[in-house]
Amino acid sequence: MTKKSDIINKYAEEWTSEDMSLFFYLIIFIFGLAIGSFLNCVICRLEKRESFLRDRSRCPHCQKELSWKDLVPLLSFLILRRRCRYCRQKISLQYPLVELATGILFVFIAIFNFQLSTYNLLNACFLFLVSCFLIIIFVYDLKHYIIPDKVIYPAIFAALVFNFLPRQIFSGGFNQFSILSAFGAAGFFFLIVLVSRGRWMGVGDIKLAFLMGLILGFPDILIALFLAFFFGAIIGIGLIISGKKTLRSEVPFGPFLVTGAFLALFFGENIIRWYSHFFYLI
Repeated sequence: MTKKSDIINKYAEEWTSEDMSLFFYLIIFIFGLAIGSFLNCVICRLEKRESFLRDRSRCPHCQKELSWKDLVPLLSFLILRRRCRYCRQKISLQYPLVELATGILFVFIAIFNFQLSTYNLLNACFLFLVSCFLIIIFVYDLKHYIIPDKVIYPAIFAALVFNFLPRQIFSGGFNQFSILSAFGAAGFFFLIVLVSRGRWMGVGDIKLAFLMGLILGFPDILIALFLAFFFGAIIGIGLIISGKKTLRSEVPFGPFLVTGAFLALFFGENIIRWYSHFFYLI
């Protein structure tokens, strides 16, 4: 008779490293979905100027307190078919999109940063944290045309702490290029605000550029800013052509900066390598 332990050992041998990696990334993705659900709560509470640490979540339409089965990331939205269980009002697409984006970003962070060394593990945890701040900034600025100080200042503080960690403890420590990149990016946006008298950019963009410099360092900050202006120009021209905006319309730039930051974070080296090779061919 085959023992239960023998069966377990047999399946353990068949469980390849690739299967373990897929399982690990699935766990990270589910964790990201849960964090994304929490970020939605933070965004909504920021709008109402309420604490996100107290009270249960409620439907924004009927104010009915939501149960756990209404709050399962992504699944509840699909099962309820985008409608509140109680008042049948439509649920905003913001909720599943933020959850899905957070899950995907967390997987990318795990792929690019999770290694056995202490510093890379710490770096991944730091990126998980700042990604949450950046997602909140993206959505809030897109909706309200403002980057809240309650989000940007804690993010900058966390980035500064990480940059000043002693080399004796972690193999990263102080990064002078990150600090210089932060002041350089912030100074660039300060000049734009000064020249335009606040018509082209806002003070919040200066703070966000400073945060991006701390996170990315040089030369990735240049890639992030280039991509932000590039996509901003394309979207802006598209909105003007479609008649949804005019040359005098206000367009939030924070979402473009956040998008540029993530692209530079994950693909900065590849973009620089491609550009250098392309430039060499010319």
